[in-house]
Parts: sequence; C-alpha cells; structure tokens
Amino acid sequence: MDWQNRCPLVEVQGIPLLKPIVTHWERVERFKAEPGDLLIATYPKAGTTWTQEIVDLVLNHNDFEKCKRAPIHERMPFLEMTSPNPTLSGITTLEAMDPPRVIKTHLPIQLVPTTFWEAGCKVIYMARNPKDNAVSYFHFDRMNLVQPEPGPWHQYLEKFMKGQLGWGSWYDHVKGYWREREKKNILYLFFEDMKENPYQEVERIADFLGQNLSKALIDEIVQKTTFVAMRDNPMANYSSVPDTIFDRRASVFMRKGEVGDWQNHFSSEQNAIFEEHYRRIMADDPIPFRFLI
Repeated sequence: MDWQNRCPLVEVQGIPLLKPIVTHWERVERFKAEPGDLLIATYPKAGTTWTQEIVDLVLNHNDFEKCKRAPIHERMPFLEMTSPNPTLSGITTLEAMDPPRVIKTHLPIQLVPTTFWEAGCKVIYMARNPKDNAVSYFHFDRMNLVQPEPGPWHQYLEKFMKGQLGWGSWYDHVKGYWREREKKNILYLFFEDMKENPYQEVERIADFLGQNLSKALIDEIVQKTTFVAMRDNPMANYSSVPDTIFDRRASVFMRKGEVGDWQNHFSSEQNAIFEEHYRRIMADDPIPFRFLI
C-alpha cells in the first residue's frame, strides 16, 4: 500500500498504528538488530529529535560538520516507518546500513523486535509529561497530513486519555519501558530534566554510551541542541519534508519545546478530569513526572 493523506489506524497486538506500517509489519518483526545498535525510543512528540541530535553529537565528539552529513531521519532511521519511497523508508535504510546503527522508534516495548533484547542493545528512552505531550502531539497531527485527522482539541484529549492515537496509550508506553529499565539496558530520561539541567542529562547520555567527554565538549553539545539551535538547523528540523506531508500553515515541526505549554490549552475542567484520570491510571507506577519546572 502506498502512503496517502490521513492514513487510518490499524491495530497490531492491540496497539493502533498507521495502516502502511501494519501492511509491512512482518519486515519490522523480522528486523535483525546487532549488538552495537542503539535504540532511541519515545512516545511520539516526547523529545525524539532532540535526543537523536544529542546522541549524534555525543557519539561524534561534537563534530558538528559530521552531524550535518544528512537529515536526521537518514542518520538515524525510523525503524517501523515503511514507505514505497526508499529514502523515506526507515526499515529499507536500516537494512542497507552497516552496524552499529542508531535507530529511532515510537513502538511500545512489547512491539520492539526481540532481536534488540537478544543482542543486548542499549536503549535510550525519553519520556515527557502527558499534558505537554498531548498538546505537542495534537499540533503535530494538525500539520502531519499522513496522521489521522486530529479533530478539535477536546476530542483529541479524550482520544489521548483512551490510548486511541497512533502508537497507542501514553500511559502504557511510559510504564512499559519504566518497568524494564533495570532488567534491560535502558537509560530512562525525562524531557523536563533535560530542559532544566541539559548539562547533567547530556553527561548521563555520554556515560551511558561509554563516551568520555570533557566539560567543554558537553557545554558545546548543550549549546548546539538548544531549541533555537535545533529549530534553525536544516539537518534536524525536518525542513526537507515536503509540504504535501507537512502542512506548515497548520503548525511547524518544532513548535515551542517548552514545559508547561499545556496551561494554554487545558481548561480548568479538562485539567481536573485529566488529573483524576492520571492519578488513577498511574497509581501502580509512581514515575516522577513533572508538569512544570
């Protein structure tokens, strides 16, 4: 099946995914990870591109020119993204790359190909508080003409709470990686920590990847991965994606990158309902999310 505007969602093991991904799901399931591969996993719009750019700079010891070698979706292909256009198909790009590879995914942990765990691959997981995550995903779905029509905000928020968006439930996603973080080789990061103390978090990433970087190098990486620097970097801001896919009149790919923007979208009634729902659903997993910093 070819990609078309506003693809429907189809479930794989109870997880709604874009139909073209499901059409080629066997390719994802059969993907052979190698021991040196690194997986960057997030729920959509939780700081994926930010994490990817930091990781590329860390691995290349802040060689900024090397990190401009190609757009980010070519440097770190999107595992489950299949497309008849080979340059846009993450799985096709990955299959042609020599390991070690850095690989992006939005898959919940139970859908990650088992070869990643068999090979002992390292995983970096970035989580973002659900209120900001829902707002960011809403604006992304307004502009991304491949994703299902988002509809009005109040309906979208209900779908988010029910796990009816692409890649399923935010709650199940963050819990899945949290519960496995010590059994598997997972570095669990928070978007809010990265905003508040980027130096500390970049240092944690470097340590996890076995990269011994000087304070000066880490400082430079922090500067090169600020929101403004990333927004203005054509190799990281997805400006190469055509307008037939990204309707930039609706929103931009890098919109705000803030903590607390949810306050501009949630009514007091929506916030009260969400808070009650959040407390109930997260009661069994006290993950330390922060809604403001």
